[in-house]
Amino acid sequence: MTEPLEPPVDQHARVVVIGAGQAGLSVGYHLRRLGLVPGSDLVILDRAPSTGGAWQFRWEALRLGAAHRVHDLPGMRAMGLTFDDADRSRPARDVVGEYYRRFEQHHDLRVRRPVAVTSVARLEDGPADGGPAGIAPADAGLCVTTRGADGAVRRIRADVVVNASGTWGTPFVPWYPGRDMFRGRQVDTTEYRSATEFARQDVVVVGGGTSAIGFLLELDGVARSTRWFTRRPMVWAGTASLDVESAVAAVDEQDRAARAGEVLPSIVSGTGAPVSRRIRAGIDRGVLHDEPMFTRMGADGVVTADGGHVHADAVIWATGFRADLRHLAPLHLRTAAGGVVVEDGRSADEPRLFLAGYGPQASTIGANRAGRRIARQVMDALAG
Repeated sequence: MTEPLEPPVDQHARVVVIGAGQAGLSVGYHLRRLGLVPGSDLVILDRAPSTGGAWQFRWEALRLGAAHRVHDLPGMRAMGLTFDDADRSRPARDVVGEYYRRFEQHHDLRVRRPVAVTSVARLEDGPADGGPAGIAPADAGLCVTTRGADGAVRRIRADVVVNASGTWGTPFVPWYPGRDMFRGRQVDTTEYRSATEFARQDVVVVGGGTSAIGFLLELDGVARSTRWFTRRPMVWAGTASLDVESAVAAVDEQDRAARAGEVLPSIVSGTGAPVSRRIRAGIDRGVLHDEPMFTRMGADGVVTADGGHVHADAVIWATGFRADLRHLAPLHLRTAAGGVVVEDGRSADEPRLFLAGYGPQASTIGANRAGRRIARQVMDALAG
């Protein structure tokens, strides 16, 4: 009788971390401090070409503190680095990329990039990408299939996987009647580069988050006109930072949705948008004046809720993101409600999988604290 064969693997690692943004680096830092050796025990994969997580793809004009805040990584202050006194005259993407590069080098995290993870599957289920068939023992772990810049496919057998892939790769653009008829330009947040691309144009901005606010402020005085449409009325936090009560409520709602396997709600919808001096000035000038969402699109504009027509040369969809979990599809974790059941950072249906920066651990409200907690849970899982 022929023994069943495992799908071939190129390496065995105790832990594979997918993503080297804030959440992934935080987990990696704590796992290293708990004794795992980067490069062998601990493998961190990142699909991006450089350091900085999603920040490296942000538009050139974005500066730290304009509408977004970046929290320090754990251990960064001990290196003499903090975003609190970073140069705000430089593009945020350059500053964050530099700080993250120094962090990775200082802690010798040995991040592999650019490496795209194409699938995560149970080894006992056989390969998910058409590779050799076979059945592995039930405790064989998870198979992380990757594709490098050279196109080579490699597989890593992992005892535990920490998914920290973020959201940048899956922008959400809602469908509205007539959207395919619109003859102007449509871009989402990941495609926005500079306000100069919309010079002397009538621009419609859609979305109620910090990106939409930033686009409107940058387009002011560059575009011929801007109109701002939101699905729900904007709620301003009133101060430049979020109050504790609102932040806690937002975290609780994220946690409830994650445990129920629902699509995660927007953070801003639960906290309101903080008002800096720059944003206050934009409100006072009438640049940041939101209107009820339009009902449909036409060839040259949109039709408002009251039946009016707004001409548009371009529509910018700053309508948020969804968690990028496509590579986890072979695990069949998606619920009928559209989400994944996650309890305290751990998949309820696959105990060898942790999700960092997901739900209540979203990077803007606590990925660093969650990094320590997940790292400890991972070590417990390896031991038990």
